Amino acid sequence: MAGHSHWAKIKRKKGVTDARRGRLWSKLARNIIVAAKAGGGKPEDNLTLRYAIEAAKAANMPRDTIENAIKKGTGELAAVSYETVFYEGYAAGGVAVLCEALTDNRNRTAPEIRKIFERAGAKIGTAGSVQHLFQPKGQISVPVTAANEDRIAEIALEGGADDYVQMGDTWEITCEPAAFEPLRQALAQAGIEVQSAELTRLPANTIPVDAETGRKVMNLVEALEDHDDIQNVYTNFELPDDVMASMSE
Repeated sequence: MAGHSHWAKIKRKKGVTDARRGRLWSKLARNIIVAAKAGGGKPEDNLTLRYAIEAAKAANMPRDTIENAIKKGTGELAAVSYETVFYEGYAAGGVAVLCEALTDNRNRTAPEIRKIFERAGAKIGTAGSVQHLFQPKGQISVPVTAANEDRIAEIALEGGADDYVQMGDTWEITCEPAAFEPLRQALAQAGIEVQSAELTRLPANTIPVDAETGRKVMNLVEALEDHDDIQNVYTNFELPDDVMASMSE
């Protein structure tokens, strides 16, 4: 499993501090604003907005904050205009790093991201240098206690999933973006609990790294995610089990 999935599991186990929760809410609000601006303020007619609202609710964002973000996106309230920008580069061990940002000032954001890379001993690249290594995918995590393999295999096959694998105490189901919502609905209709579900970018190939390199990459990812403008960070490294275990503590 790629480093992105490992890192996501670690974050779920570690939880978030109050400071990081506030930062997370700010990032989720930006997603809602952008989604509402692009497709309207009705989640029943705007699937991207619906996903953004669901993510905000999962992070316990207050209802009025969500509603205000929607109004900012539709123009009912004054709002900053954001644009999507990708930053790309290489971390320790030649690991590819792709950052997705929402910024209101790319002239401010770009040098700040460059500095984060440099402090971590990483190198920022040109546009398109690593983005082609990552494919848009849907990823759904289901506790292994929620369903046996036969049931997961049946739903995955009928729902158009690319693959499913057991990773520790979860089933990790991957699919094309178009199959993401049908798979979520199929799992819900089967009464199967979903631990997490997201549209993400997964690497076509991964790079195994040792413990020292893995920690360096994780430190870079964590520093990037702490930046207010960064929405998502994707990597293509394979993490040793011992590092995974120690980082989960």
